[in-house]
Amino acid sequence: MMRRLGWFMVMALLVHTGHAWAQSARSFNDTGLDTPLPAMQQAQPVPVDDLPEVMARQRAHLQGEREAVLMVYESQKKLCWQKFAVNPCLNDARRQRRQALHPLKEQELSLNAQERLWRTEQRNLRLQNKAPEPKDPS
Repeated sequence: MMRRLGWFMVMALLVHTGHAWAQSARSFNDTGLDTPLPAMQQAQPVPVDDLPEVMARQRAHLQGEREAVLMVYESQKKLCWQKFAVNPCLNDARRQRRQALHPLKEQELSLNAQERLWRTEQRNLRLQNKAPEPKDPS
């Protein structure tokens, strides 16, 4: 009962502050899924010129969600020290933190892969523009 009440208080704080992570975490608890629902959905195709700005916005969004998760963890950790059984409570808080950070890490790795592909493509285009045209032997 106390654990649910503590989780409810943390979620109410996050919903009040408007963090997107609170929505995905609430969906996680309501649906009983093993992992939180991803906060970022696949976007429409982006023009190549806008790609660095889009990636920067996505990184900033992921950083904000990561900070929200860590803020929840810190508040849970403080609540744990008020209980008699501190270690099991801390273990639960760490488990919840890992579960919340896992999809964010996957999104970050996917974003890194997209950025590597984009940089490789840009480098290949630059090299093609620099390459001398083949001379006609005739």
